[in-house]
Amino acid sequence: MNLSSIKNTAKKTLDLFKVDEAQIAELLESVRSNLPTTEALLIGKPQAGKSSIVRGLTGVGADIVGQGFRPHTEFTKRYAYPSEELPLLIFTDTVGLGDVNKNTEQIIQELTTELDIETKRARILILTIKINDFATDTLKIIAENLRKKYPQIPCLLVVTSLHELYPDLTLTQHPEYPPNFPDIERAFTEIKNTFQGLFDRALLIDFTLEEDGFNPVFYGLENLRDSLAELLPSAEAKTIHQLLDETVNSELGNLYRDVARRYILAFSIMAATLAAVPLPFATMPVLTALEVTMVGMLGQLYGQTITPSQAGGIISAIAGGFLAQAIGRELIKFVPGFGAVVAASWAGAYTWALGEGACAYFGDIIGGKKPNPDKIKEVMKNAFENAKKQMKEN
Repeated sequence: MNLSSIKNTAKKTLDLFKVDEAQIAELLESVRSNLPTTEALLIGKPQAGKSSIVRGLTGVGADIVGQGFRPHTEFTKRYAYPSEELPLLIFTDTVGLGDVNKNTEQIIQELTTELDIETKRARILILTIKINDFATDTLKIIAENLRKKYPQIPCLLVVTSLHELYPDLTLTQHPEYPPNFPDIERAFTEIKNTFQGLFDRALLIDFTLEEDGFNPVFYGLENLRDSLAELLPSAEAKTIHQLLDETVNSELGNLYRDVARRYILAFSIMAATLAAVPLPFATMPVLTALEVTMVGMLGQLYGQTITPSQAGGIISAIAGGFLAQAIGRELIKFVPGFGAVVAASWAGAYTWALGEGACAYFGDIIGGKKPNPDKIKEVMKNAFENAKKQMKEN
């Protein structure tokens, strides 16, 4: 069996491995109708930590957050998490907000137009200010206008970037929360006095990037969640307080995974058949091509169009620890008698594990999250062991 015949066989069976679009639409509508969606309007200057708040509440990577925001109006952009189809949180971020009055009226007009639209969704305003920024006249004007017109919408004042006022600027270990440093207490008090009457609750956080080296990365995250829980209706608060786990998307994820396993089974059988050829290393190029084809098709199933080289890169990223096992699978063919049989079972199990790992990878992608290497590794390990047991029993 050569690469061309493998691809032809796979293409002929594509119609058997499609997700029922009507079934997906019905499921999406059912989930959407009961979905507790919260709209969070982030109001603050650039670099004040608004995107970091999104990262902290959703658990997604900085790159995904950056790509997720889309222009909404002239002075706002929007990000629906985990997707536009099933949004748990909708973040609206103000852009072009500086300490000048040039765009203030336009920004206020856009925000009030947005808030005038009637909706059953819970809403909250999040004013975001850096701990050492006292040039906040524009932000205060906007907050005063929104508070006067929409007193029923809760407002959370979030003060960020605490480490910039640490007495020892070389520190990367945050103190026990809340921080007990005089400079931070003075600055926090002054900011609260400036915005007195314009917020319902105020808190301190310091959300940094992983590469910044601070521990923890999301300092004050629990306090942020608890504050939101107290300001929002119970259903929306519960959703946020559970850190937006995958429970809402589990049904949809299971639907895709069930269909994906039809692919994986077919490719695992082909891999086992090819690996039964008792010639060490002779089948590795074909097996590699087979696995690349499988990952590419799984990507298509999850709505991700990828090239063969990209599929190969995904395999390298998620299957690293299994490479030695793949080589061992070939070397064991030197054992007379049963070597080829063992290699075949290993190839089938490895291909199954790779497929399950790819599903976990693509599932994170469509869920708006950065793929978790540790989770994928655990998925593959369990799938590999279970597949080997199944093959032994059969």
